[in-house]
Amino acid sequence: MAEVVKSFRDLQVWREAIDLVELVYRALATFPADERFGLTSQFRRSSVSVPSNIAEGHARPTTRDYLRFLGISLGSLAEMETQLLISHRLGYLDDAALDPIAQSSTRIGRMLRTLMKSLQAKLPAP
Repeated sequence: MAEVVKSFRDLQVWREAIDLVELVYRALATFPADERFGLTSQFRRSSVSVPSNIAEGHARPTTRDYLRFLGISLGSLAEMETQLLISHRLGYLDDAALDPIAQSSTRIGRMLRTLMKSLQAKLPAP
């Protein structure tokens, strides 16, 4: 029997996105102080945006609104992945720090796309 989703907190994708934020914040602790208002700040905001938009979309009254916020979450995830790769290329993150974040991001992206596909199937045909 499928689990009933009463709150965004019941969504596995939201829980994994929260874990991703924690991974990002821990990795950013090693960044240079002069990046605090640059890449570090942007990286934090984009990572926090992923679970935030999942939660906000879930609270919206229509499926179309929910899908729009899940799309924003996917965009934030892509933004965060870009910042992850930039950080790696600049030498701020080594492979050991990059890999768990990249793997988590890939998994969350798949979960978001699956959720979106499921919700799109519930919409009336145009």
